[in-house]
Amino acid sequence: MHKNRSALTSLAIIFSLIAVCVISCGLFINSTPVPQPVEVVSRQYTSPVDIPASIVFAGETIAISNFDVRESLDRELLVNSYFQSQTIMYLKKSRRYFNLIEPILKKNNIPDDFKYLSLAESGFQEKITSPAGAAGLWQLMKKAAIENGLEVSSEVDERYNMEKSTEAACKYLNNAYRQYGNWISVAASYNAGISGIKRQTELQDSKNYFDLLLNDETARYVYRILALKLILENPEKYGFKVTEEEKYPILTCKEIVLTGSVTNFAIYAHNQGINYKILKYFNPWLRQSYLKNPSRKSYLIKIPEPGTRAFEFKN
Repeated sequence: MHKNRSALTSLAIIFSLIAVCVISCGLFINSTPVPQPVEVVSRQYTSPVDIPASIVFAGETIAISNFDVRESLDRELLVNSYFQSQTIMYLKKSRRYFNLIEPILKKNNIPDDFKYLSLAESGFQEKITSPAGAAGLWQLMKKAAIENGLEVSSEVDERYNMEKSTEAACKYLNNAYRQYGNWISVAASYNAGISGIKRQTELQDSKNYFDLLLNDETARYVYRILALKLILENPEKYGFKVTEEEKYPILTCKEIVLTGSVTNFAIYAHNQGINYKILKYFNPWLRQSYLKNPSRKSYLIKIPEPGTRAFEFKN
């Protein structure tokens, strides 16, 4: 009797374990997600716009007839048309920066189209520094900046001063024009250097940028400037619509002459009715929180006009 009861108990335990295993397996199987078929979306490629037969840059007409020229321009148009967030930012910032750059170019007899070179260099980021050490709106190297009249030190770096760096860039561009006599070569030399383009024109026996075999960066450089000119001059043709209200406003400032030293620019800013952040925003060329200025050199400090910082919402 006890043996039969023990046997029955053992069988019951075994059946219970089997049932638990079956239920567990069923739960595991049911909890495993079933792979779903991947949906493939078919998209039809559409070119943003027909490439023009010719482009006028700095008063010089460029024929877009050879396949290599056409395809190089097509590449840069595609890159900048489909990098939509970046190009929208360019359009939003263009009024603010071109308002500053255009009169300085005109004063120095540099064609207005060179404002697009500045955009190609920095993307309207006046505080940017490249891995190679080029800085500011025009991406000037330290040596070139000093040669063209800018101060570059641990306390003051005028490559970040938009007006002064534009003046320095104009000096470089005019010097390059005296060497080449055409503005396309001048634009190319801004990337490769005056001696770099001159060396290649002599080696390849051609003065035409569009016929030169150059490193990839310089080979793309002028085409990028041309693409930016085409898009910013006629954005809707390339699929962009940014209204005048959406563009960043022109910021108005007064200038204060500073001839002495400043021990603390935070206190200096408060005395001007602003804060340290805003002072450095308008004067990024001030590289420290102080200025020793032992030679008592004169500097122009930008202070935004009252109300400049406030954004006016419009219905």
